Amino acid sequence: MKHDDQQVGRVLSRREALGLLGWSGAAVLGTGSSLEAITRPPFRLPACIVRPSQAEGPYFVDTKLERSDIRSDPTDGSVCEGAPLQLTVQVSQLNATGCHPLAAALVDVWQCDAMGIYSGVEDINGMFNTVGKQFLRGHQITDAAGIARFQTIYPGWYPGRTVHIHFKIRTNPSAETGHEFTSQLYFEDSLTDRLLARQPYAKTEGERPRNQDDRIYRSGGDQLLLDVREDGEGYAATFDIGLQID
Repeated sequence: MKHDDQQVGRVLSRREALGLLGWSGAAVLGTGSSLEAITRPPFRLPACIVRPSQAEGPYFVDTKLERSDIRSDPTDGSVCEGAPLQLTVQVSQLNATGCHPLAAALVDVWQCDAMGIYSGVEDINGMFNTVGKQFLRGHQITDAAGIARFQTIYPGWYPGRTVHIHFKIRTNPSAETGHEFTSQLYFEDSLTDRLLARQPYAKTEGERPRNQDDRIYRSGGDQLLLDVREDGEGYAATFDIGLQID
């Protein structure tokens, strides 16, 4: 099954990412952590770490649907089934003075449902047609701390791709001079194995590609992995990203 996803941009090493800020490694973004401590697993990347951009894919729809809970379809009120996932995206800006929260940025999130189906599109392989639907799509504007929060579900999968969520960050979507960054988020295979053995995910037939089987993941996906934790009856994850904006 073919999906028109392509790798975009070049993956930056941690050394290159730090070099963008002019630090030699004694301290990173004011965290006080040594470079050795941050780059030796297990590690917690600083909020302003540069991440690799990845393909937008064929299923982005600029719905202009501002909402935090993206599980429902506003056209009919139906709600997508699946393990609840609270996703927090924290956006920072890198410039000559350091790392700062990026407020008023538009963060779009879109993903497939438990069965591997996207809303609002006709599948390029003719597997589904959901034109007019808007489930599992939406955007939020980052607050003063650079944070945007989404209530979604753990995504399913479709042939040819490992489990992932798409996101796009725009500083001024209506202006030609606005900054835009697009990439994808991934999950540890071990957690995916456990969740996708349950309903409604278990209804999907076939063999699910693992992260290292996914050609897009292999180009920087390890820098886009979500650190997922249990949160009540569902899960939660926070993703920090720093954008270099002129």
